[in-house]
Amino acid sequence: MQLTQEEDFVKGDSTPTTEALQSDGSAGSPAKMCSECYVNQTFVHDDGTVNDHKPRSPSAPLQTHSSSSGVILDIAALNMEQQESEEVPPLPPRFRFRDLLLGDQSFQNDDRVQVEFYVNENTFKERLKLFFIKNQRSSLRIRVFNFSLKLLTCLLYIIRVVTDNPGHSAGQQNANSGNVKCVDCQWNGSVQDREINWGLIFWVDRKVPVWAIQVIVAIISFLETMLLMYLSYKGNIWEQIFQVSFLLEMINTVPFIITIFWPSIRNIFIPVFLNCWLAKCALENMINDVHRAIQRTNSAMFNQVLILICTLLCLVFTGTCGIQHLERAGKNLSLFNSFYFCIVTFSTVGFGDVTPRIWPSQLLVVIMICVALVVLPLQFEELMYLWMERQKSGGNYSRHRAQTEKHVVLCVSALKIDLLMDFLNEFYAHPRLQDYYVVILCPSEMDLQVRRVLQIPLWSQRVIYLQGSVLKDQDLLRAKMDDAEACFILSSRNEVDRMAADHQTILRAWAVKDFAPNCPLYVQILKPENKFHVKFADHVVCEEEFKYAMLALNCVCPATSTLVTLLVHTSRGREGQQSPEQWQRMYGCCSGNEVYHIRVCDSKFFGEYNGKSFTYASFHAHKKYGVCLIGIKKDDNKSILLNPGPRHIMAATDTCYYINITKEENSAFIFNQEQRKGRPAGGLYDGPSQLPVHSIIASMGTVAMDLHNTSPPDGGKLVPPSVNGAGGRRPSIAPVQEIADSSSILPCDLLSDQSEDDSVFTDEKSTEYVKGYPPNSPYIGSSPTLCHLLAENAPFCCLRLDQGCRHNSFEDAKAYGFKNKLIIVSAETAGNGLYNFIVPLRAYYRPRKELNPIVLLLDNPPDNHFLEAICCFPMVYYMAGTIDNLDSLLQCGIIYADNLVVVDKESTMSAEEDYMADAKTIVNVQTMFRLFPSLSIITELTHPSNMRFMQFRAKDCYSLALSKLEKKERDKGSNLAFMFRLPFAAGRVFSISMLDTLLYQSFVKDYMILIARLLLGLDTTPGSGYLCAMKVTEEDLWISTYGRLFQKLCSSSAEIPIGIYRTESHIFPTSESQVSVSVDECEDTKEKGEESRSNDQSDHPLLRKKSMQWARRLSKKSVRWQGPSRDSSRDHGQRIAQQRLNLYRRSEREELSELVRNRMKHLGLPTSGYEDLTNLTASDVMNRVNLGYLQDEQNDHQNTLSYVLINPSPDTRLELNDVVYLIRSDPLAHVPEETPLHRSSLKERHESETEPREDTQL
Repeated sequence: MQLTQEEDFVKGDSTPTTEALQSDGSAGSPAKMCSECYVNQTFVHDDGTVNDHKPRSPSAPLQTHSSSSGVILDIAALNMEQQESEEVPPLPPRFRFRDLLLGDQSFQNDDRVQVEFYVNENTFKERLKLFFIKNQRSSLRIRVFNFSLKLLTCLLYIIRVVTDNPGHSAGQQNANSGNVKCVDCQWNGSVQDREINWGLIFWVDRKVPVWAIQVIVAIISFLETMLLMYLSYKGNIWEQIFQVSFLLEMINTVPFIITIFWPSIRNIFIPVFLNCWLAKCALENMINDVHRAIQRTNSAMFNQVLILICTLLCLVFTGTCGIQHLERAGKNLSLFNSFYFCIVTFSTVGFGDVTPRIWPSQLLVVIMICVALVVLPLQFEELMYLWMERQKSGGNYSRHRAQTEKHVVLCVSALKIDLLMDFLNEFYAHPRLQDYYVVILCPSEMDLQVRRVLQIPLWSQRVIYLQGSVLKDQDLLRAKMDDAEACFILSSRNEVDRMAADHQTILRAWAVKDFAPNCPLYVQILKPENKFHVKFADHVVCEEEFKYAMLALNCVCPATSTLVTLLVHTSRGREGQQSPEQWQRMYGCCSGNEVYHIRVCDSKFFGEYNGKSFTYASFHAHKKYGVCLIGIKKDDNKSILLNPGPRHIMAATDTCYYINITKEENSAFIFNQEQRKGRPAGGLYDGPSQLPVHSIIASMGTVAMDLHNTSPPDGGKLVPPSVNGAGGRRPSIAPVQEIADSSSILPCDLLSDQSEDDSVFTDEKSTEYVKGYPPNSPYIGSSPTLCHLLAENAPFCCLRLDQGCRHNSFEDAKAYGFKNKLIIVSAETAGNGLYNFIVPLRAYYRPRKELNPIVLLLDNPPDNHFLEAICCFPMVYYMAGTIDNLDSLLQCGIIYADNLVVVDKESTMSAEEDYMADAKTIVNVQTMFRLFPSLSIITELTHPSNMRFMQFRAKDCYSLALSKLEKKERDKGSNLAFMFRLPFAAGRVFSISMLDTLLYQSFVKDYMILIARLLLGLDTTPGSGYLCAMKVTEEDLWISTYGRLFQKLCSSSAEIPIGIYRTESHIFPTSESQVSVSVDECEDTKEKGEESRSNDQSDHPLLRKKSMQWARRLSKKSVRWQGPSRDSSRDHGQRIAQQRLNLYRRSEREELSELVRNRMKHLGLPTSGYEDLTNLTASDVMNRVNLGYLQDEQNDHQNTLSYVLINPSPDTRLELNDVVYLIRSDPLAHVPEETPLHRSSLKERHESETEPREDTQL
């Protein structure tokens, strides 16, 4: 039996009662029972201990104790029983049955002891303390009541002053003292001539109702003060007595209580106005309780401002009431005049029209000024300190503004000016985001550059900087993350440990998701292996994935980095429009093209193509409106398909993705002249010809298309014209079919290229390629891509390029005998991101005969985990070395390479001085340009502003002109001010920070990341096309215009062109300083003919000095070798003179060539390959991009420049060597799963149809 009543605990009797024993016996437990009757042999107590039952001897007497009855009174009795008895009484049968049903719970409940906690709070003092002090809400009510009482006392004092009659109070006091003085007469004398009437100071005229109310308030205040003093007593009574607040309470309350028992002093003066200081203290405590009740901790600034205001008010109120009362014995100033005097005095104006006349009031003024001079500076100092700290931390983003206005939060580890301006320019480039606020949450203090920018009115009204950590809920609350429209979390890419930077980003993303689950997350991650940790985010951009994929495509599709960068930047195409250069105007105009989306049923561009094929809609939309339809998304599918092919039929619910200068909603439609006159325009459509806004794209009526008889008589289908018409007319371009015909489009040769590939690789023994998915992915989250693979994985020893093994003895690139030129990648380590460089270059849609060998030039040898991932790919090798070592470059086969990719090193991304992180990379690349002028080098830089140092020439007028153009565009607020730098325009330099705008643009265009991944080959969606390129040759110039090329590609191979990469010759202006040539060189110009020379004046002294030194060495050595014959010495002297002349005339190009040949001979490498590269040909010139040194090596001043034209107008003329960007449809999209016999027949049919297809191929 368990006693739960409080009475049983209070009794304190440790012995069981008789009733308890009887009740226990009535329950079926006999008083005497042998231990052998126990059923259970083991008992488990509440504390977890186990007692094994031991049968006792029969001679042992059975002890009847309190424990046998089952009554538990207290812990002491329980412990005593455990010590005295080792036996446990048997359980009654009913308890056994209950235990059988309920388990051990009922048994344990019977032995439990009820324990009450926090009994110390049940005392009367603690309950009062809880009500008056500890409890937030009750304490707040008490403080509000106390504050109201103090304000009431001040109000009663003002009422008493207003109703005061100094003559009545003075007459009463004088009557009591027997001295009558006239106070009503005018006093015109000075203070010294009159005696101060002290009675007017000590006695006042207090009305009975005012007195009664003041007494009641005084009693309440006195009792409350004594109670709080009792509750807050901590052992030192004198400390509490001598507190200023306690003394003021006693001064203002005790005299009123005394007047109850001593009526004659009811009119004595009591300084009740001093209660304003007590009201100030009560207000401070009340505000603290309010902040504590609403869980507001960041209120120091508000409290300090409140304290300062209350201090000023209390000083003014105290001075006003004190001077008014003391002047009762003087000039008898009113309360308003006293207030006026205090304001004038404290403001240091001091008109002098109202002044105190007696010395007590003058002394009070002096005391008040001294107090103000001491108290106010301290308050202002504290306020300024808090203000400065708040300026650093940024304060708070108000909840009212968060609920009424829209804002986004930008979370970064360290905010740099470049990152901030990129974000602000891209974010606010969209018209509908102009009313958004940007809240920056950064743990570091704002630097001077950022502070200077945020003080500009353009940004100060819309950008709020908060210093704080994302991991703190208080800082997230300050930023109102739960009300934010989006949260951008950016990684710090300049950290030495990029993995640690990713870990910080992951924790920030988790913290935001935990605090605000409904806030959309936009996360930037650095390493691909960390991407799956933030998979829950709405949009994720992995830096290394995009970087390596873009650099890889740059090798097969030139300037892919420039193409994608221009697409993800917001621009209106106004850059360079004021330039006199035609290419700059054209390049800047086309850079304004971006990707937009619209539903077919809502579109005027594509609405009329409902029910037509995708290829038909893309071609005619470009022909009619100048927009390039690149992709589609079905209503029932979340995947975006780039160029799904002609078999896709446009539906009204499809979402179209197109490239245009602006979106359709912001486009204007202009009728051409023929339609204004009412005549139908000759063509396929009767609708108006529509142009985008800003007059960017020219009239489409001028496009010369060979579309004759475009209105077919039967069924509305286009009839293909004859290939060879009368009179030997050139071949016409077939029209694009509305509905795809399976016979009109041949199957892609990429799926059946086995026969031609076998003929190409017949000389490679034991090399067999298959198409499949890579078996070993280096990290979680990589998208599976169908690739060319080796039938058997290559051994790790065979992956080493410069070392032979038991499988092969090759030790250099020349020994392998590659058919295609190499692609060399220089990286610091073999990270997982490098895997994304290999996959796009080994994708299944790349023809096998066009696969380039890949050589990884690594500073540090790769680990086995990375080698396992790449050993399945054909022609992928690695080598340990650096680009600043000429021997490493020669061994890896740089003279046989077509492209060299220099990846930014992680160890150099951080530098003590800003923008110096790229110094080593730039100098090394400059050296390689000098050594290997025909090599195409693609460089990644940390800072985009350092692009101006690529191919740098100090005296190049054209580069200086481009620099001025860049500054002008930057001053205009352009997001693409760097676009006119020749290395960037040609795709030879790239910075990953340029892709930050991809994440920012996803806030408005949630499809941009997916489209960019599809273009770069990072994702492969079934049915989606891929990006490739084709080169315009002389045989293709008959097409003449981009619009005709669009039609030919759509009609023949269902490919969608999206832009042109153009390389053209350009005559750069020169100055006199650049073409300064010595007199001796001018005399030998005709003799040298085509010989190239250095034109840079700064190069001649150094070259001349080196040449003369080498000539002297040769002449000294020749003296030792002279023979006795005079004729032989004369011939030898002539030879030396000729050598000296040749060395003097030798150009820098010849010196560098000789250096490379000597190193190759030293390494045992054949120099035959390099001999062919020393003399640059015209094709080498066209492949290079403003190298800056061709002027030193050619006899003319011609050079080349390259640039990208995105979605040019249809009447753009095609030029020789143009590279056209294409989106080719997926060759696996419409290939049914057939038997091998059927596949072979398909291959045979394709081979039989190869001949007629050659007429339409470019």
